[in-house]
Amino acid sequence: MAPQQKGKQGTKGAKQIVEENKTTLTFYRNMAIGCAAPALLLSFLVFEVTKTSVFMHILSLLILGSSYQFMAFMSQAKYSESGALLDSGNDLNMEGGIAENVKDLIILTSGTLLLALISNYFWLVLLLAPIRAGWMLWGSVIQPWLSQRNAQDDNPQVDEKKQKKMDRRMRRMR
Repeated sequence: MAPQQKGKQGTKGAKQIVEENKTTLTFYRNMAIGCAAPALLLSFLVFEVTKTSVFMHILSLLILGSSYQFMAFMSQAKYSESGALLDSGNDLNMEGGIAENVKDLIILTSGTLLLALISNYFWLVLLLAPIRAGWMLWGSVIQPWLSQRNAQDDNPQVDEKKQKKMDRRMRRMR
C-alpha cells in the first residue's frame, strides 16, 4: 500500500498525461475486445441465435466502439511541426471528469456481454446506463434549476419586508 500523501497533490506534466492516456486507452481497448470477441464467438457458435441476441450484440458493440472513440478523441494530443508537444489533450484519469463515466460505460457493457452468456435476462443490466444518466442529469441540472427558481420566487417577499423596514427606519431618522 502506498503511503498517504500530505498536502496538495502534485500536478502532472503534459508528457505524463499523454503517456497515461495511452495506457488507459490500451487497457480499455483490450477490455472491450477481450470481452466482446469471446462473447460473440460463444453466443453465435454455441447458443441459439435470436433477433434479440443479434440486436443486443450490435448495440453493445456500438456502445463499446463509440465510447472508445470518444475517449480517443478526448485525449488526442497536439504536436507542432517540429514534434514538440503543444497540447496534451484531456486527462482521462482525472477524477470526476466525463472520461470516468465513459470508462464506467465500457466496464458495464463488457460485463453485460459476458453475463448475457449465462442468461438473456442479463441484457437488462444495460438499462443501468440511462438510469445513471438520468440520475446525474437530475442531480446536476434539473434539481438545482428548480430549487433556484423556487428561491427566486421566495426572495421578493423577503425583499419587500426589508424594504418596508428600511422605509420605517428612514422615517424615524427624519
